[in-house]
Amino acid sequence: MPSTNRIRPSCAVIAAAMLAGCGDLERAVGVPTHYVSHQMCSAVFVGGLDPDMFYREAVESVIAPAGLLMDYRIDRTKKEVTADLAGLVTSRSVFLGAEGCRVTHEGAVAAPIDNDPSMAAKHAAKPLPVDPANPALETALDREFAEPESGPHRWTKSVVILHDGHIVAERYAPGYGPEMPQIGWSMTKSVTNGLIGILVRQKKLAVEAPAPIAAWRDPKDPRHAITIDNLLRMNSGIEFGQSLYADWRSAFDPSAQMQFDMADEAAFAETAELGAAPGTRWNYTNGNTMLLARMIRDQAGGNAASGLRFAHRELFDKLGMEHVTLEFDGAGTPIGSSHMWASARDWARFGQLYLDDGVVGGERILPEGWVGYSARLTPGSEAYGYGPASGPIAARTAGRPSASGSACRPTRLWRAAPRGNTSSSYPRRDWWWCG
Repeated sequence: MPSTNRIRPSCAVIAAAMLAGCGDLERAVGVPTHYVSHQMCSAVFVGGLDPDMFYREAVESVIAPAGLLMDYRIDRTKKEVTADLAGLVTSRSVFLGAEGCRVTHEGAVAAPIDNDPSMAAKHAAKPLPVDPANPALETALDREFAEPESGPHRWTKSVVILHDGHIVAERYAPGYGPEMPQIGWSMTKSVTNGLIGILVRQKKLAVEAPAPIAAWRDPKDPRHAITIDNLLRMNSGIEFGQSLYADWRSAFDPSAQMQFDMADEAAFAETAELGAAPGTRWNYTNGNTMLLARMIRDQAGGNAASGLRFAHRELFDKLGMEHVTLEFDGAGTPIGSSHMWASARDWARFGQLYLDDGVVGGERILPEGWVGYSARLTPGSEAYGYGPASGPIAARTAGRPSASGSACRPTRLWRAAPRGNTSSSYPRRDWWWCG
């Protein structure tokens, strides 16, 4: 049966919207509306989460104060979610099986549903055995799940603690479990990093070569000098907003408009003008990553189905990641900046790949030296510790891992950090987690 959430309008949001031009307003109202339909669709049909809980904890604060104008409706029969912002714009997102959820942009053609993306359902990685509980680890888990007496909320959902590739402790919040996928947000950038690394190992891409972007092909175009390394390091120099923080102003940011209001995200990103010489200015924007994601799509076969098969064949299946959903935009490009869902154990498996220098089961997945390259700090990002990768990249004391506008701290815990949480303190320890 369909379920509906209705919220009363806010004069403040209407007034703020009226200050924008018509074109800006059209895009701005699309951002929170598409955000709601997509995130709620994924939460319900990919993650199997309680919609009221997810909306309260993960959506409401992000779209405030636009949420006061928002209605959304879940149709479990059709497996879709419709959102409406005060009658200004309506968004519908549909569940496409193995490809997750997708916003149905007007004029966009949905790719065929592929419910069996893996050509060979073989998992080279061994299962992660669970060792007996340790009282000290139990105490640490208690701390991780404890809510502060006053905000901000932590809302920790899962913690998986690895030692030498074994799970030595784990815990889940009520309603969550070892097989439940959770959204990776910027941890997904690490998956993009890994897939780019695989293509580099296969000699299909070279990080120091000009980025293979048709709109920048002319040597007279100043963007022609942008390399894949620049896109990985977020120092391409393109003027394309920022993706570190999210609030109501994000609706007017080109990076957020790309992510939530564009059927072809990379096509929108490639229109960005150059604001600084490549390599001279660090600016965290998802446009960089979506251009990399399109390269993965193109090298894999040019559509969502082939891209998904490539990701499973070359990465997920080899690591034993069994509860993973990589989502795609309307052009069949993986939303490699933010939209991969995976269980906590799957995220731990992925992080272990980087701890093991890109090798699993004796097979080299990532090029030799890729982990060190990915962990090396990018000049200009000192406050965030950003390298060419983002997410659960763990590193030993030889180097600092990358982060993405979220906490990156010394510990043995693998846990997604609250979006927008940052840290500039990096004492040296053995292992790290980054969210």
